[in-house]
Amino acid sequence: MVRVSGKTDRDQQLKQLGRAIRARREARGVSQEALADAAQMDRAHMGKIERGERNVTLLNLLKIAAALECRASEIMAGAAL
Repeated sequence: MVRVSGKTDRDQQLKQLGRAIRARREARGVSQEALADAAQMDRAHMGKIERGERNVTLLNLLKIAAALECRASEIMAGAAL
């Protein structure tokens, strides 16, 4: 569904997910670089995920959750998805 602004619901969902990942990372006191390293991802890619600029694959979400020592479902719930 396209909104009046031209943004899709998917764009908003990606932003919500990115904010949830960032909030959990910051709550744990972990830098973006350290999270990316623990999740075996490039830091720039992690930044784009946190800003909602990249669609996160299930496997990458699982890596991020493992690095944050939580379940992927907890991240999704934090994003209200």
